[in-house]
Amino acid sequence: MRGRYILCALGIMLPTLARGQVTPSKAKQDSIARADSIARADSIALVKELEKELGQQAADTGGAAAAQGPRATGGYMNIGFVALTDAGWSTEADVGAIQVGDHDPHVNGFSIPNVELTLDGAVDPYFKGFSNIVYKLDKDGETGVELEEAYVLTTSLPANLQLKAGQFFTEFGRQNPQHPHAWAFVDEPLVLNRMFGPDGLRSQGLRLSWLFPTSFYAEALLTVANATGGTTSSFRSPESAEIHGGVIDERPVDRLSDLLLVPRLTTSFDLTETQTIVLGASAAFGPNNSGPSARTQVYGVDGYWKWKPAAAQAGFPFLSMQGEAMFRNYDAAQRVAEADPTVTLPKETLKDRGAYAQLLWGIKPRIVAGLRGEFASGDDAAFASELRRNRVRVSPNFTWYPTEFSKLRVQYNYDDRKAIGTDHSLWFQFEFLLGAHAAHKF
Repeated sequence: MRGRYILCALGIMLPTLARGQVTPSKAKQDSIARADSIARADSIALVKELEKELGQQAADTGGAAAAQGPRATGGYMNIGFVALTDAGWSTEADVGAIQVGDHDPHVNGFSIPNVELTLDGAVDPYFKGFSNIVYKLDKDGETGVELEEAYVLTTSLPANLQLKAGQFFTEFGRQNPQHPHAWAFVDEPLVLNRMFGPDGLRSQGLRLSWLFPTSFYAEALLTVANATGGTTSSFRSPESAEIHGGVIDERPVDRLSDLLLVPRLTTSFDLTETQTIVLGASAAFGPNNSGPSARTQVYGVDGYWKWKPAAAQAGFPFLSMQGEAMFRNYDAAQRVAEADPTVTLPKETLKDRGAYAQLLWGIKPRIVAGLRGEFASGDDAAFASELRRNRVRVSPNFTWYPTEFSKLRVQYNYDDRKAIGTDHSLWFQFEFLLGAHAAHKF
């Protein structure tokens, strides 16, 4: 009977906990994301308490239930549904030429670049699971479906260790691991698209993290993943011929160096009672498909600063600044030109760089103004790639959150492309959330 009461309590408390994690807004993310690990620990503690009670009950009745194992106690699962709808107009008729992200607005008029079905919850006392399935409409209105993420996280490894396994966004910098509904702007920063392609850097693999035993937050992470597929643009993506211009060299995975390695260090500490800063450094090393031994290196640094007064209400007012800078060495082998087999392109190192900086001002509860400036550039090479064209963009925006479950955003983009000229775009975005959604990192 006591086990039944605990089951009821767990059924009430955990969905309540989950709904407390619903955070489509940036301000709400910042206010609860640090509690994510505490919430996870509380959930596991409840499961373990229930397991203990059921084990005792089973012992009292002959031990029949005890043989069922930890999973017999059950776990919780949140189900969330997030939809983004974009509308607007640009002076560039081919909107895809300037809005190069997979979840950016696609056309003049209306588009639905991202709809997410998310599942997350406790598998058992040892693992937490997460899955993210994305639906989207392309510029012709055709529906696309992709398994964006599906992974498990350990919850009870010793020595402050945690393991992630499955398919997931690689933890490089601040924005790459974020889903589009968590972005502070309508579109993906130019430098992220330059380094990681239209859909960001994600693949199948393992990530091990170690939380430093310090008085302030500090963490080291290492991801080992496949370097192949359409979401590994700087490496062995089938579309990377658009970067180096040569015939793709197909190569098997024979050794560790054929995989993608992504180390990251990050730390956070309070500057004052009202100011917090987060700093990080990342790198990515892996093979590219311009030749049998060609490789790519990507380096990045990122920072985030936030001020929020002690008397803030619902997280407002606030000021925050975020920025990332990245540099890429793409070592292209001597290769046969894809466009003309009679032409041989020389061995060369393609160098690219870029950065963005954004400022957000939380004026009053649920009203946020933002400004972002960014650039991406590449050195001249034997193959003139459109993906490496020099670009500059400035984007002011304004966001209103009627509730935690919806938002309305308007954004203006000024784009300047080398040797092409300038363009002006105005985009509107509406988001709504159904169900529960896990908290995002601070």
